[in-house]
Amino acid sequence: MNDDFFDTLPVFVHFEGVADTGNYKPLPDDWVLATADIVGSTKAIKAGRYKAVNMAGASVISAILNALGKRSYPFVFGGDGALVALPASAVDRAREALAAVQAWVADDLQLSLRAALVPMRDVRAQGLDVRVARFSVSPDLSYAMFAGGGASWAEARMKAGEYTIEAAPSGTRPDLAGLSCRWNPIQARNGEIVSIIAVPGTPGASAKFQKLVTDIIAVAAEQNRGAHPLPAEGPPIIFNTRGVETEARATAPVGQRFYRKLAIIGQIILLFALDRLGLTAGGFDPKRYKIEVAQNSDFRKFDDGLKMTIDIDAERLRRIEMLLEDASAAGISRYGLHRQDSALITCFVPTPLAHDHIHFIDGAAGGYAMAASNLKSKLS
Repeated sequence: MNDDFFDTLPVFVHFEGVADTGNYKPLPDDWVLATADIVGSTKAIKAGRYKAVNMAGASVISAILNALGKRSYPFVFGGDGALVALPASAVDRAREALAAVQAWVADDLQLSLRAALVPMRDVRAQGLDVRVARFSVSPDLSYAMFAGGGASWAEARMKAGEYTIEAAPSGTRPDLAGLSCRWNPIQARNGEIVSIIAVPGTPGASAKFQKLVTDIIAVAAEQNRGAHPLPAEGPPIIFNTRGVETEARATAPVGQRFYRKLAIIGQIILLFALDRLGLTAGGFDPKRYKIEVAQNSDFRKFDDGLKMTIDIDAERLRRIEMLLEDASAAGISRYGLHRQDSALITCFVPTPLAHDHIHFIDGAAGGYAMAASNLKSKLS
């Protein structure tokens, strides 16, 4: 059995390692790619529904990992969708989770989620691959990085209507325990929050593309903490109830939502009070938790290309754009970016007492989905 593939990968701790092909290992042949995204996400974002879009994307990861007993499998959050790599032994449970999460997204978020399960053997039959690396963001949490072109091919096949997973009947609920969106948008401190997607251009330019990635990371690294959109001490805890409705929809059926909302509001009040008074409760330390939120955030990743949502000043952004423009003109890369004034956090926290809680970062006004739209408009 190779179910523990991700756990056996060597770990790298400096993000520059995403450009080092030696850090990546191929997925086993009998694995599959579970991929999903929101249909019409750009339109939904323009209508102001960026929080719902992010919640839907994160729900794919939450539903699958919960269905599989929270095992450690490679995944990546894409803003309006997600990818999870899974062994053959997990396929049936993953299919049920994907079908259920499609029904939930339609019922409770009024969005359309499409999903597919793509076998690795079919990916490799196209001359492509999916190679995975393991980047440690903190001593307690590692994120998967994907290379080889296979993940992008799988997403394209899903959008073409292949390998489709049919939605479960309306009213079916996935297990989304731990999925939450309680944080306020995080305002830019250095200049702007910029979501960047840079993918390889013409075939054969891989070495030059790797250098481009290294150069962009180096410019961002000049900014404090690599242009991380969250402060080192973590996001501020502010009493608000704006995320309560969405979280209640995710974690409770209709008949139980009133009581679930009361429970969530109670937790918010307790967290706010503990933070203000500098207290702990039952082993939970809000100040340590906030630091871990910042440490455990996926503000930069590699998913068949570089993806970053960074807080960066005008001069460094100008230099990054120059690198991207020059690489685009030379056929080395294609790119899209989107500017906004704040970042959004969507969380997967199975238990706040553990230290491996997961936090997905995107731009708060469209982020990766709008950067992808920008990239597509340049191609057309």
